[in-house]
Amino acid sequence: MSDITRLEPFRNRLTKNYRHFGKWARRQGITCYRLYDNDIPGTPLAVDLYEDIAHIAEYARDHGMEPDEHAQWLADCVTVTSEVLDIHPDRIFVKYRQRQKGLRQYERFARSGAEFIVHEDGLNFMIRPADYLDVGLFLDHRNTRKMVRNEAQGKRVLNLFAYTGSFSVYAAAGGAQSTLTVDMSNTYLQWADRNLSLNGFHTGNHRLLQADITSWLRESHREQFDLIVLDPPTFSNSKRMDGTLDTQRDHVWLLNSVLQLCAPGGVVYFSNNYRKFQLEADNIRASKIQDITTKTVPEDFRNKKIHQCYRLEK
Repeated sequence: MSDITRLEPFRNRLTKNYRHFGKWARRQGITCYRLYDNDIPGTPLAVDLYEDIAHIAEYARDHGMEPDEHAQWLADCVTVTSEVLDIHPDRIFVKYRQRQKGLRQYERFARSGAEFIVHEDGLNFMIRPADYLDVGLFLDHRNTRKMVRNEAQGKRVLNLFAYTGSFSVYAAAGGAQSTLTVDMSNTYLQWADRNLSLNGFHTGNHRLLQADITSWLRESHREQFDLIVLDPPTFSNSKRMDGTLDTQRDHVWLLNSVLQLCAPGGVVYFSNNYRKFQLEADNIRASKIQDITTKTVPEDFRNKKIHQCYRLEK
């Protein structure tokens, strides 16, 4: 039995946030942004707006509800979101954030295959809000992408753990001489190729490589890069990898390996989303390391620990 009145606090906060961040986004020319992020007790959701599509993700929790009751609660959350944002429920996608167990890192969801083109800073990106936990464009790195574009002119750019290639698109838009986009997943590389093509960058200067990045970094490379983006997962035990990747444990090796590929005076942007991450700066062979997290986390993210980001110079 639905009791949607219990969601009035959520409705009120979502309405307030939509008014505030809607005005902010229009001033900034932003069409994809976070509206709500676990703002009030009892409604642990992240609500993101991708133009005329809403994406709701529930954080893992012990909610104590029976399955039918929980399903009704989520349905009521969709109803409230639809009414506040004036978006048809068919354009609202709901995900369950469950704690990772063993090899299960991502699960597929209903309505798979739905694709939409959204826009950011004059660029085009394909999102798939039904298929994976993340839709294909990490909104918390909107500012970081701008930084990469502003530095990319004439640079040879390497994008590691590239996901759907948004940093490569921004680098190409910033006038990069070339980009190399590397990821372990062929699915994500095809997605990155699509994003590059959507923006007119499907040329020989913008290469894609499917590789286990930890193994690839152990190989000898003659090619050097002027600008490198390194955004590894907190932990990975993909079947395509040799061993596991733990960003806290392995970040010194990762960064020193990446710096070897960096041309003199080159720059590395390093980000991760492990809340307890501690950078072992004394063991990293960089001439300069800056913690730029406060500049990279956007205003629409109230959780200022959504990621940590550093700028390193060779």
